[in-house]
Amino acid sequence: MPESPPLLEFPCRFPIKAFGREHDDFESIVFELIKKHAEDVTRDDIRLNNSRKGRFTAITITINATSQAQLDNIYNALTQHELVVMAL
Repeated sequence: MPESPPLLEFPCRFPIKAFGREHDDFESIVFELIKKHAEDVTRDDIRLNNSRKGRFTAITITINATSQAQLDNIYNALTQHELVVMAL
């Protein structure tokens, strides 16, 4: 069977989204989890959205993705943290 072409060409800009319950440290925690795997990410790469009732926070951090393994490591770190409800 022929090999499928990769879905992404690296390096590329890639948005990572994490959702969690409102918590004072949620933004910092998600930022630090991602920064461990994408060292060049800065606070300028962050976008925050709160739910209408303010119970949930969605954070998008756009990184310079270098490999599928890097993305897998980031998603594993995020989904294993107790404050992260979902990561996309």
